[in-house]
Amino acid sequence: MQFDESQSNIVQNVILENRKKLTLTGIKDVLSFDDEIIVVESELGLINVKGNDLKVNKISVETGDVIIEGIIKMIEYSDKDILSKQSLISKIFK
Repeated sequence: MQFDESQSNIVQNVILENRKKLTLTGIKDVLSFDDEIIVVESELGLINVKGNDLKVNKISVETGDVIIEGIIKMIEYSDKDILSKQSLISKIFK
């Protein structure tokens, strides 16, 4: 992922507590979710959260906050151009 000067004023926080509670800020949308993978869109790109028994416990469109609970095994970032390069479905099932 390349850093762009225009991204310097974007605030995004990732707080992982005991691999069971993940708080994300700066989120635009939750694109898909099930109990093993949750895909969210942020100003900086896509974030894939993988694990077991995952649940979106809170989402606030106004503040851009998302709280995910479950057993979190992986957090993966993708460039924000990824939606134009390949379909979301192919990215999820890769």
